[in-house]
Amino acid sequence: MYIVCQIAYLYSVVIILRAISSFFPVSPSSPFAPVVSFLYRVTEPVFAPVRRVMPATGPFDFTPLVVLLVLQLIVPRLLGC
Repeated sequence: MYIVCQIAYLYSVVIILRAISSFFPVSPSSPFAPVVSFLYRVTEPVFAPVRRVMPATGPFDFTPLVVLLVLQLIVPRLLGC
């Protein structure tokens, strides 16, 4: 269980990094492009199903917030972290 809790924490950090990176445009030639690409590849498989269920909120994407809430509130209670 400890490892699963640590993975959930690490994934939370990745989600926060992706949310922060979305505020800064990164060109493909930027040295940060591979990092941002990695963040999108790792988080999009979780974000896509949540986006399909959530109602559209205009220019704001609350998907990272919803996933973070699940990771920080529900997962620790289920696993006893």
